Amino acid sequence: MSNTKKIALMSTLVLLLAVTAIFNFVLAGTRSSSVNGDASVKVNYFTTYRSERSTKRSEEFVQLDSVISAYAVGTDEHTAAVARKQELVEIMEDELVMESIIKALGFSDAAVVIGDRENINIFINSDELTAETVTQIFYALEVEHDIRNGNIIIMPVYAES
Repeated sequence: MSNTKKIALMSTLVLLLAVTAIFNFVLAGTRSSSVNGDASVKVNYFTTYRSERSTKRSEEFVQLDSVISAYAVGTDEHTAAVARKQELVEIMEDELVMESIIKALGFSDAAVVIGDRENINIFINSDELTAETVTQIFYALEVEHDIRNGNIIIMPVYAES
């Protein structure tokens, strides 16, 4: 790949990240102003979390892109950076799908954090979770993503948090 193509690709990725950040702030402002009281705290928790996660991932992608462009194709550094970038993309997709599944179960919001392929933290917008609800969430994610062997923590996020 020529340097011009690499620069164009990196510029496009940075532009997409900037657009995503702008939409995130615009939508976050719209959602938190449309709710009142305790619900605002819950919406802000999830909105803030997603914004921070997006920012952190964007920074990591920029660093990986720098490594990818700095090293020749086939070097250990280049191969490791490409592999890590692909892993992050897969993790992001899995988190999004899992959050959608949880919302489909009737919860107003959720945040899923995949630390590595064996550790998953799930934050649910709920005052409390029953054993039946936790089992339902776990089963839905197990069927979709085969997460039986991992360490899964499912936690409610209270309005006071």
